[in-house]
Amino acid sequence: MKKIVISGIGGVGGYYGGLLARHFENSPEAEIYFIARRAHLVAIRERGLTIEEEQGSFTVFPKLATNDASQIGKADLLILCTKSYDLAENLKQLAPCIGPDTILLPLLNGVDSQDIIHSIYPHNPVWKGCVYVISRLASPGVIKKTGEIESFFFGSTGDATDKLDIYDKLFKEAKIDARLSKDIDRTVWTKFTFISTVATMTSYLDKCLGAILENNDERKEMEKLLDEFISIAQAKKINLPEDIKERTIKRMESLPYVMTSSMHSDFQANKNTELESLTGYMVRMGEELNIPIPIYEKAYHALLLKKK
Repeated sequence: MKKIVISGIGGVGGYYGGLLARHFENSPEAEIYFIARRAHLVAIRERGLTIEEEQGSFTVFPKLATNDASQIGKADLLILCTKSYDLAENLKQLAPCIGPDTILLPLLNGVDSQDIIHSIYPHNPVWKGCVYVISRLASPGVIKKTGEIESFFFGSTGDATDKLDIYDKLFKEAKIDARLSKDIDRTVWTKFTFISTVATMTSYLDKCLGAILENNDERKEMEKLLDEFISIAQAKKINLPEDIKERTIKRMESLPYVMTSSMHSDFQANKNTELESLTGYMVRMGEELNIPIPIYEKAYHALLLKKK
């Protein structure tokens, strides 16, 4: 029996954790555990976790919901769904769950999660993943998912394929739209192209995406930022699609005028932000690879001042 632990039961962790808990309740194949906090944890313990979808809702009860990893024991698979700025601290709190063979699978916005994990657990297998889903924590104990998109990509650049195949099968059994990627770096960086550029520019200019695209000067700056992003990816030997720039701009144009990034919203609300993973990472890569990325640098240093 596989012991699967999901840490961070927000929009992403709650939705996919909910699908896993629904299917594997009382199953000999897998046990599902939730790591949650505060009122959300209390609600899950008392009433279960409710997933609201447009076609209906369902409520699940994991094997255990807790904020104390020592109550769970060693996990076979640990799915990490916290914010990037909480990852290092979260990993230390999860130490009782992490044995020498525990596989760690981060589903975070940035591309530096594997480096952060290996700095703390250098010998554990770390897979990579990303998801396309619109879901959020609506209230304690309730996850609301909207739209039809719910793709779940995962893979590894070095681990044995038999374990990947085992979890691919388990995910699919739980009705997760799991896709085992043969080039997971390409998959993750394709998503990161959009997330990093949109988060950086909406936060830096303090504008929604539509307002940026309709302003000729700001649109050109966004396009130059994309060029800088692509130059870093190419230097890192990431096999991005040849039309990634055009594809990303087209996606931006297809979104509602008022659309913005979660990082921009966090800056507006004076909350902690993912600046270091979404913008700072690119600046650090530019310095390391000796590639000039002046727009990223300008935006990053301005946002550092705004953060203080």
